Amino acid sequence: MYRTSLLVLTLALCITPAGQATEPGEEVITAVLARGMEPPKTAPARGAESAGPFARLLLRNGMLIDGSGAPPRGPVDILIEQDRIVEIRGAGTGGIHTAAAASDENTEVMDVSGKFILPGFVDSHVHLGTPSHAAAGSLTDPEYVLKLWLAHGVTTVRDVGASMGLGWTLEHKQRSAAGDIAAPRMVVFAMFPESMASVQAARKWVRAVHKRGADGVKFLGGSPGVISAALDEAQALDMGTAYHHAQLSVNRIDVLDSARQGLDSMEHWYGLPEAMFEDRRIQNYPHDYNYNNEQDRFGQAGRLWQQTAKPGSARWQATIEELLALDFTLDPTFTIYEANRDLARARRAEWHEEYTMPYMMRAFEPSPDVHGSYFFDWTTADEIAWKENYRLWMSFVNDYKNAGGRVTAGSDAGFIYKVYGFAYVRELELLQEAGFHPLEVLQSATLNGAELLGIASDTGTVEIGKKADLVIVDENPLANFKVLYGTGHQRLDRERGVLERSTGIRYTIRDGIVFDAKQLLADVRALVARQHEADTR
Repeated sequence: MYRTSLLVLTLALCITPAGQATEPGEEVITAVLARGMEPPKTAPARGAESAGPFARLLLRNGMLIDGSGAPPRGPVDILIEQDRIVEIRGAGTGGIHTAAAASDENTEVMDVSGKFILPGFVDSHVHLGTPSHAAAGSLTDPEYVLKLWLAHGVTTVRDVGASMGLGWTLEHKQRSAAGDIAAPRMVVFAMFPESMASVQAARKWVRAVHKRGADGVKFLGGSPGVISAALDEAQALDMGTAYHHAQLSVNRIDVLDSARQGLDSMEHWYGLPEAMFEDRRIQNYPHDYNYNNEQDRFGQAGRLWQQTAKPGSARWQATIEELLALDFTLDPTFTIYEANRDLARARRAEWHEEYTMPYMMRAFEPSPDVHGSYFFDWTTADEIAWKENYRLWMSFVNDYKNAGGRVTAGSDAGFIYKVYGFAYVRELELLQEAGFHPLEVLQSATLNGAELLGIASDTGTVEIGKKADLVIVDENPLANFKVLYGTGHQRLDRERGVLERSTGIRYTIRDGIVFDAKQLLADVRALVARQHEADTR
């Protein structure tokens, strides 16, 4: 019999081996720790990589891209008091330019002349570590993850599942909010157990994780009645909801079914092609398909969009219109499946050597025991199928955006050769590939994400009165998103005849705290080097 992947197995468990009930929100990590793993580390206090918040912080002479969809303007001065933007001067509407903001001895001044200022990015689909790494020797180091996010401009994340433990994840959320650690703002969803047996148990579980402090619930599947009850309970408690419509139950609950019940966002794309089937009700699975063999699972997933309604068809358009009327959000996470269409590219990414933890690289390599490590015999035909899958999937997402639908940027890093931070920048590139104008990409990465998370009154755009969540980069990312990578962008200086690299993000500001992106990256390189050294002892 084929071995079940670690994550699939642990998600199915709701009790400890001793038979004692597991605290709601701890189902996944409890099962992993029961196998003898040490509990996950906690992030250390922030230090020299950051400064502030300041009584007054003035950003002088930057070019502003405000996240609303408006084009760049500048130079502007942005005045911040503690954690809020209080003035934006230097470029008014209609060509009316106001005077520069004043400063005094009590004002910290940063000269950002020639640099670009953006809103802090929102990563709408993250995991602050994954128990899948445990099968390769270690649970994920949160300091490593948090610093990579900040170094790539991510100031807010939605952890969809808290799979390292709801209590542990909420502790990091609270410490981040207090400014005690170098971390983005965190919105935390608990992972709904697929094995939930009754409507009453589902409602009780949702109430329990809400009481513990969860901001929302992430679903993978279950019986329709149980899912409906859990969605209803979450809405009554004003909790967010997200759904990865797994193949094991998608025939009974597709995207339209759950959207009609009030679901906030679909993750990835599962359940969307099934909602548009015209000549079938069930995906065309081969006779020897085994869901627990993840190459079967993902190999056939790459052939699913070819089985559904055609772009521009009546069914396609009707689906867009209904989801739009329901104010539904697509969180596609294009980046996480990219290895399926070009495995060599993903395996040999230039950041792996210095920025990928060795236990992550071990977990990425083919293994029946680790979720997302399924390239046992990945063929040319598999990659070609996935390229077509992407073309159709991207077409729907772009059409939905053009119709006025909300599309967000999420990375789901930690799996399938995708590294925190780097994967998020790649998601921006893939949204552009899907047909988004770079300004639309940034809107997905900022304002749209903030709207989905219900925090757009505080963040998502650069506006007076909002939180000081900002990204400062030397070059214009609208011209080339590659300048946001921690490794920069390589190019040839033809006058000197030498290769050079762009400098990437210089500073990430969250709640008025200024993080030095270069120091964050240096810290990460040191963490990775120490892990390599420890592994060779």
